[in-house]
Amino acid sequence: MPPITALIIDDELDSRSTLRSYVGRYCPQVQVVGECANIIEARAAILKLRPQLIFLDIEMPHGTAFDLLEQFGEHIDFEIIFITAYSQYAVQAFNLSAAHYLLKPVDIEELEKAVAHVAVLLSQKEQLLRAKILLENMAAQNTAGQNRKLVLPLLEGFDVVRMSDVLYCEAEDNFTCFYFIDGRKSLICRHLKYYEPLLEPFGFCRVHRSHIVNLEYVKRYIKGKGGSVILENGQEIMVSNQRKDELVRRIMEG
Repeated sequence: MPPITALIIDDELDSRSTLRSYVGRYCPQVQVVGECANIIEARAAILKLRPQLIFLDIEMPHGTAFDLLEQFGEHIDFEIIFITAYSQYAVQAFNLSAAHYLLKPVDIEELEKAVAHVAVLLSQKEQLLRAKILLENMAAQNTAGQNRKLVLPLLEGFDVVRMSDVLYCEAEDNFTCFYFIDGRKSLICRHLKYYEPLLEPFGFCRVHRSHIVNLEYVKRYIKGKGGSVILENGQEIMVSNQRKDELVRRIMEG
């Protein structure tokens, strides 16, 4: 499983440094991607870094943790571990709401428990999303790839993309780079051969050991020993001699 990306939000430098050190030493499944000292910095960092988890101090300059969360409203897509020095009565409130929290000074064992719980929740979210996509793809069984979706694992989580938005895929050592019709690209930590059987039934064709193309976007085939194809964005991709006949057959069959 990729590391959980996390942001530490606390106005006390010593507290941030201690927590970062504890996380680095005792929670290897977490990657701290940034720190913030107030809710103004925190809002900007969350929007930019899109962390999966935030360690959030309650009392800070320019407002409280709850002022920050209110700014996101229903669009909170990250897990939260509150850092608090509140009284036992406030802790009871956290417990009743099933919120994750750590009391200052942070206890290492409690930190490990909270992070482990968050890891389970994030894993469940990913499994639910994968199941949802499976059901959508099954419902679209009798259609071409335009309604199909694909989950692409990233270091910080995963992307869900429509197959119809993929222009072509290119092998880069042990990685696969996906190129999209809008000009985006995404480097995925899986071999190209992994995606070949997933994509080929839905209008994609392996034309070379390094390339799989979406036949929907092939504008021209140029003859040669293997030849090449020109895609709608002008990109020319070489075709191997061994794969030429299969490519031409599939293009002709439309």
